[in-house]
Amino acid sequence: MSLAEALGYRPDEKLLIVNADDYGMCHAANEGIAQLLAEGAVSSATVMMPCGWAKEAVEWAAAHPQTDVGVHLTFTSEWTPYKWGPVTRHGSVASLVTQEGYFPADSASFERRADPEEVRTEIVSQIELAMRMGVMPTHLDNHMGSLYGLGTGRDFLGIVFDICASYGLPFRIPRYVDMGLEVPAEAAKTAGLRAAQADAKGVVILDYLLGLPFHMEKGETYESFRGSVMRLLRALKPGVSEFILHPALPAEELKAINPHWQKREWEFRLFRDPEIKGLLAAEGIRLIGWSELQRLQRASR
Repeated sequence: MSLAEALGYRPDEKLLIVNADDYGMCHAANEGIAQLLAEGAVSSATVMMPCGWAKEAVEWAAAHPQTDVGVHLTFTSEWTPYKWGPVTRHGSVASLVTQEGYFPADSASFERRADPEEVRTEIVSQIELAMRMGVMPTHLDNHMGSLYGLGTGRDFLGIVFDICASYGLPFRIPRYVDMGLEVPAEAAKTAGLRAAQADAKGVVILDYLLGLPFHMEKGETYESFRGSVMRLLRALKPGVSEFILHPALPAEELKAINPHWQKREWEFRLFRDPEIKGLLAAEGIRLIGWSELQRLQRASR
């Protein structure tokens, strides 16, 4: 049985989760993502618990329990002027941080140094912190792919699947890697193996994962970016797909953090755009949330 059928849909239906990553990263992201969630322009979001504005994001989510909000497991801190580190307060997580006490800026540095048990500790700490603040996460995903082994080939997905099974949380990993994502060839080859591992643990995963480069391309405009997204959506296959966004409002705060801030403002506009809405309707693409996958996983335990 396909995932779509297990969720109660026809096998030929095109089901799309639009997830806003980096909730809690800054106030500009929080304002934009909360608005999109309230409007139904995105179907879920994931909070970066180590970031300074996570509390604001989680408080909004706790006050709006009908929204699908998960945890964006974070082990990297990529922006030069703005840094964050582990939320673990008891026990050592020294292998996860730089000399300054922050997460490293890139996934490869994290993968080379991270102790698996400290990774496990910090994953649990991030989930538990969200829960103590009042959010019952609908799912987990991962900031910058640090847990997937995209930098060096050393992944931590076995640990992730164990924790997902324990908490009853589905996880962002695609069963099939052919929707335009830029992933190393080796990672694409092991996608089937990882899907089998998730299945064995009873962890529900996606069929497909969609996304576009997060940085500004040379000569790119909002219209050309929207056109690229529309081409991806027209090529959507039957099953459950997720489209990753990093939306935010174009505040001075965001501009000080991110040199590609304008791309995040475009992503805020994207699924509010009448042309995108019209395309979703014309193609028969149905937006669903991660909570549907979570209910399936918990019902199957």
